[in-house]
Amino acid sequence: MQVSVQSGEGLERHMTVDLTPEQIESEVDKRLRDFARSARLPGFRPGKVPVKVLRQRYGQRMREEVFSEMVQKTFTQAVTEQQLRPAGAPQIEPDIDQVGGRYAYTAIFEVLPSFELGVLEGKSMKRPVADVTDADVDALIERLREQRKTWTPVERPAQLGDKVTVSYEGMVDGEPFPGGAAENLEITLGSGRMIEGFESGLLGAAAGESRTLDLRFPEDYRADQVKGKAATFAVTLHAVSEAVLPQVDAEFAKSFGIEDGDLERFRQDVRANMQRELRQRVEARMKQQAMDILLEANPIDLPHVLVKKEIDALREQMRQGAGGSGFELPENLFEDKARRRVALGLIIGEVVKVNGIEVDSKRVREAVEDMASTYENPREVVEYYYRSKEHLASFESLALEGQVVDWVQSQVQVEDEPTTFKALTEATSGV
Repeated sequence: MQVSVQSGEGLERHMTVDLTPEQIESEVDKRLRDFARSARLPGFRPGKVPVKVLRQRYGQRMREEVFSEMVQKTFTQAVTEQQLRPAGAPQIEPDIDQVGGRYAYTAIFEVLPSFELGVLEGKSMKRPVADVTDADVDALIERLREQRKTWTPVERPAQLGDKVTVSYEGMVDGEPFPGGAAENLEITLGSGRMIEGFESGLLGAAAGESRTLDLRFPEDYRADQVKGKAATFAVTLHAVSEAVLPQVDAEFAKSFGIEDGDLERFRQDVRANMQRELRQRVEARMKQQAMDILLEANPIDLPHVLVKKEIDALREQMRQGAGGSGFELPENLFEDKARRRVALGLIIGEVVKVNGIEVDSKRVREAVEDMASTYENPREVVEYYYRSKEHLASFESLALEGQVVDWVQSQVQVEDEPTTFKALTEATSGV
């Protein structure tokens, strides 16, 4: 076997492998002789068909089978010999001249980039520092009350925060327009659901009252035919309801899994969940910064095949999130995120290899137990994930990423940045 490699564009490689003709023909002969022992053809007794006849009829097919098997076998040997790391499956172009005794193929594939990790000295990270205060707990409990509010009809005029039932018809340039009318629509005043001025224009109106609202659609409105245009809405208000928040009592606590309804235990449970979220947000912020630093310090070429694979995975993830509908979004919408993920995967892999980082089993256990603590029976959940290696794979991957983040922090300057639970949890981040 002779191997030669030529570089194509970027990370593409063209590897030509010349196979030994005698080895292929010898294997074809062997298979034909084996086949002859049981071959059945008209005019011949079973097992008595001459090899010459079988060669004429089946030789070419067997030669192709042997060649294909030799390609699979020798490709791995060849890339190992040439110290190449394919990023994906190769495209095989056969080069066969049976008369001339040539059996060769060219494998076209991309390789993983080779690079040395960039120096992180001089770079810095900011670690958010915050506590869960009593006020934070009170604010979350209020949001929980809001989530479980009920509505009660009232006779008074509508106020901010009330839910009203209305029917309306809109006109632009004196004509109705698509989507400009509705019957018995429920709107919470102040929610911002309607265009500016619609909800505020109903404040002080009572059930049975009609109002005319002169408004203007915003310039960036989703419907082209009315964006930026003046509109008149004839609105009739049918009913007004006010929000009724549940009392924070034993029944309220029981509805959140506190069986005895103890309010202090309920607050402790709320605080514990908030502290868990706070810790996760801090970890996410540190991870975001660490990944940004690694990307900035390690600009690398990316195999197109890996980027395409990641794009396909992201598109499928979105499709499944939309209920498996058949719509397809263009690839360019996912390209930046896909390129970031592929680059980070390669860089993290290099950090792990160069620094000999191994998965911390204690860290994995803590992550599993932390997740399981949100379930009714944490022990059963932990046991489920430890029944097989596959169950633990995602936690091991996250643990390894966390260890890489720790390594980055050890290489850069980390400064504490005071903040609040609210500011940290309202911020968005992504890796």
